[in-house]
Formats: sequence, structure tokens, C-alpha cells
Amino acid sequence: MIKRKLGNGNLEVSALGFGCMGLNFSYGPAGDRQEMIALLRAAVERGVTFFDTAEVYGPFTNEDLVGEALAPFRDKVNIASKFGFDLEAGGLNSRPEHIKKVIEGSLKRLRTDRIDLYYQHRVDPKVPIEEVAGAIKDLIKEGKVLHFGLSEASATTIRRAHAVQPVTAIQTEYSLMNRDPEHNGVLNTCEELGIGFVPWGPVGMGYLTGTIDARTKFDPKTDLRSGFDRFSPENLAANTPIVDVLKRLQKKRTQHLLKLPLHGFWRRSHGLFQSQVHATSITWPRT
Repeated sequence: MIKRKLGNGNLEVSALGFGCMGLNFSYGPAGDRQEMIALLRAAVERGVTFFDTAEVYGPFTNEDLVGEALAPFRDKVNIASKFGFDLEAGGLNSRPEHIKKVIEGSLKRLRTDRIDLYYQHRVDPKVPIEEVAGAIKDLIKEGKVLHFGLSEASATTIRRAHAVQPVTAIQTEYSLMNRDPEHNGVLNTCEELGIGFVPWGPVGMGYLTGTIDARTKFDPKTDLRSGFDRFSPENLAANTPIVDVLKRLQKKRTQHLLKLPLHGFWRRSHGLFQSQVHATSITWPRT
């Protein structure tokens, strides 16, 4: 597996990351726990060293699953998790005291003494980003966090946070289905400041794998895609030409369809991009 260093930081990860949310949360019914543990361990055996989770996934159960699965490999892998929601009162909460409280639960569930990359899951408009960055800076000094990240943050917010505590990575949706980072200044800011870019959903939340069409049903109780306009039957049908182009390229290059959307990320910049593929988007051999 190819390795990448995210931005100017010293966080080296596999070029292909494993987004763990879909193992038991928001992408359909939860998988069997032992099968999901076996899946995660199979990924490690095949060279994946970067795994992404969050306290809100479940909530809590996804971190616990990832912690159990990766415990035997803890010093060989990098774990990213996220804070930023108030799971008791509801809504966002990135107050410094809240961050320093919830990390203790994440560390316990992940069965570790440090989180390699700790993202603010969503920007909290009620808390200045400088205060958030300051709280992470404190946690880095304590050794509980090794690297700071932001998820779905604007270019301006990234700059403000980076001025207080260097940001190692930005996580944002980016694929052939959503190219906003090319136009909103986020990619340019990452390149300018030497920040790694981790696109989630690089295969369009599963759509670009060719396994979803207008007949596919998404359960609103278990699958977040049911709430995305792009996954309505009419829009799935309208976007079929995108998948058709990929299928034609697949035949010419004799590659798995999954690889084609990822190659663009990997070729663009060796020092910037790391692609994070969701568990629902790829099937790893389990034996």
C-alpha cells in the first residue's frame, strides 16, 4: 500500500483510508459485530493504516467497535476521531471544556491513550475557532491528541484555526458528484498552508461503484442517503451517464470500477490528498 504524509505534518498514512461509520451506523442496518471486526483486521493485513470514526457514530458504538478491532495493531495504525456534538442536550458543542470532557470517553472506547488525528466534526458558530484550536493545542501538549483536523470548514475558518494550532488535515466531501472544494477556496488553502486533504465519499457515497441505480431503496430509519436529493430516483437516473463513462473507462483499462474515481485524487498531489473510502463502498475479502 502506498503511504502519504498529510500536508507538511509528519502524519504518514496509507493512501487509502477506511471510513468506519458505515460498519454499524447510517449506511443501512448495522453489520454483525464479529464480521465487522474481521473486516477491519483484514484491511490492516492488506496495508490500510488509517481508520476514521467519531463519537457521534452510533453514538459511541462505532468508536467501541473500531477500538476492539484495532487494539492488536494499535501501534501500526492511525486512528482519526471527531468531536463537536452535544449528545446529551443535542446540537453542536465545541466549547473547550466540552472537548476536554468528551475526549476521555473516546480514548476509553478506542482502547488507546492518544488519538492520532482529532477533527472538529462540524464548525460550531457559537464558539470562536481560535478557542477550539487552543483546546486542541492543550490536548496535544498532554499527549492525548497528536494532530488537529477540521471537517467541512470554510477556507477562512481553516486559516484562523491554523494560526493558533497547525492543522494537519481537512476532511470534506469531494468526488465527481461533489466538487465544491475546487471552487470554495478549501483546496487552494490546503495547498497554500501545507495541510492534507482527506476527501470523504470519494466514490460518491457508493454511487460511483455502479451498484446503485434508480431502483435502489434507502431506508430513512437507517440510511442517511435517503435524505440527500442526489439519491432520489429521478436524480439517480439523471446521473447515470457519469457511471456509464466510468464503466467505459473500466473496460479500456481493465481496472475495477472503484479504482477510477480514486486515481484522480492520488495523481493530483502526492503531498496533499489521501482518499477515505467508506465501508459501504468497497468489499474487502474477509478470509
